Amino acid sequence: MAIIDRQTATLALAHALSAAERGLPVFPLSATKLPALRSPHRDKVPPARCRGACGLPGHGVHDATTHPAAVRALFAAAPRATGYGIACGRPPHHLIGIDLDIDTTHGNDSVAALHQLALQHLFTIPATVTVITPSGGRHLWLTGPSGIDVPNSAGRLAPGIDVRGAGGYLVGPGSVTTHGSYRLAPGTAHLPPAPCPRALLRLLTPPKRPHQPTGSPSRTGHEGRGLVQFVLAAHEGQRNTRLFWAACRAYENGFGDALADALTDAAVRTGLSEQEARAAIASAARLTTKRP
Repeated sequence: MAIIDRQTATLALAHALSAAERGLPVFPLSATKLPALRSPHRDKVPPARCRGACGLPGHGVHDATTHPAAVRALFAAAPRATGYGIACGRPPHHLIGIDLDIDTTHGNDSVAALHQLALQHLFTIPATVTVITPSGGRHLWLTGPSGIDVPNSAGRLAPGIDVRGAGGYLVGPGSVTTHGSYRLAPGTAHLPPAPCPRALLRLLTPPKRPHQPTGSPSRTGHEGRGLVQFVLAAHEGQRNTRLFWAACRAYENGFGDALADALTDAAVRTGLSEQEARAAIASAARLTTKRP
């Protein structure tokens, strides 16, 4: 287990400032990889859906900034921060994170799966910034075009491959967590994030849904809110079950990826870790998208 001390916090700020200088929006993370600042709306029932419009810190990825003074202020308000998150999908880089997990339990080889996708869809995986995670996984940094929002997904491309896009974040290199540190892979520190190959970008951006007539409620909005509330109402002993059931319904109805982050946030509020929540959602995605 990593040792959390004053030096760790100081180094986290230094790494975050360095990333901000390169145009990457950052915010402080705790040793659990979750935002280090608590929401100013945490005592409100139902929870407020504020994304920082109130002007107070504590809105997770929505706090992310490239302004050095603002970065210092965020870390001053979170003295126990041991790392930093990098907001994806934000200008100027419009970062896309390809998270290749190591899953020895189920025998999933996410690196081989990505190479198989590259062969199938005729694209080359470019040399780019690569971050090694404490578990031995890899985060590949790619850039996307402005005007195209890549959604977050877990296991949709292939088992063990998660995608961090608009509204998501990556743990920055130099961050320390309870499981270890994130570090740049040898030979990639000097590289800029490479443009995402067009064929891969098409896989990452699902086709647009048919336009709904004016006044017709969005199924994602109406049903999605109901599924999120279903997860939020979970008591100890039923959190995983409720989350898995809600994720299955979302994927069966075609908006699982769009709702994945909201379901994850809801599950974390009930006491699950983000890793547990995303694993349950990924399992639901695999179960409901199986083909003969």
